[in-house]
Amino acid sequence: MADSTFLTVDWAIDWLRRSAAVVAENRMALIELDRVIGDGDHGENLDRGFSAVLEALDAQAPATPGAAFKLAAMTLMSKVGGAAGPLYGTAFLRAATTVGDAAELDAAMLGAALGAARDGVVARGKAEVGDKTMIDAWTPAVDAAVAAAAAGAGPAAVLDAAATAAESGAVSTDPLIARKGRASYLGERAMGHRDPGAASSALILRAAANAAGAGA
Repeated sequence: MADSTFLTVDWAIDWLRRSAAVVAENRMALIELDRVIGDGDHGENLDRGFSAVLEALDAQAPATPGAAFKLAAMTLMSKVGGAAGPLYGTAFLRAATTVGDAAELDAAMLGAALGAARDGVVARGKAEVGDKTMIDAWTPAVDAAVAAAAAGAGPAAVLDAAATAAESGAVSTDPLIARKGRASYLGERAMGHRDPGAASSALILRAAANAAGAGA
């Protein structure tokens, strides 16, 4: 898909399907990351949740991007245990609320949706940049998306900027001491290990960019 002025529900559904695929592909890697500094269930929980999202998409036909996001949110919150379900569910729900019933999303709306998703995660998890959480991926992603949109980039380029920043943000968690979640109990022992939520966030945001045709 070439970079166009707008993205539609087809993109939103493709994003969710690509997210399910990349989570399934990286399930064991996410489990291993979480096993070192968490409960060890992040990859399993996310895989279960996005598999349920696929089933929901097969059973229903969302008419707008917002409807697709809301379907994902409700499914993740009801099917995923641990912290991942509420956090990702809240992210998709806030994004759905922000875009409303719009049939097409432009670059600015994408930046706003990502910002709302990030703010939902912050509100739910009470984390900030530097706490060694998924916020370390989401905040630079939002900043990059908003900057790209303000500079006149199209949706695919906006999402590519967000994904690239999220990937760098995930790497930046490696040397951090965790200040939130189970990893915070480890103190300096958490240093040198990537936060699994930041890692999965980078994968999911890259899926969004790929669905928009970034780099194609």
